[in-house]
Amino acid sequence: MHPFEDIELFDCPLCHGAGLFQEEGGWCLYVACLDCGCHTAELPYSSEEERQEMARRAARNWNVGKVIHPGPGD
Repeated sequence: MHPFEDIELFDCPLCHGAGLFQEEGGWCLYVACLDCGCHTAELPYSSEEERQEMARRAARNWNVGKVIHPGPGD
């Protein structure tokens, strides 16, 4: 079972593509669009409890449209 399976992610707020949780080296996570590349801010964690809370926060940010879009040249 995926650890974030119970957390709902809406479609991308910019292009309506699929969003997916991404983790960086076991210290932070964010949600990113598989199509256009926009993403939420990276949220750091240092324990499994914080990891779950940061996943919920990233999902909340994603679902309300708080994303960063890597535009041309980024």
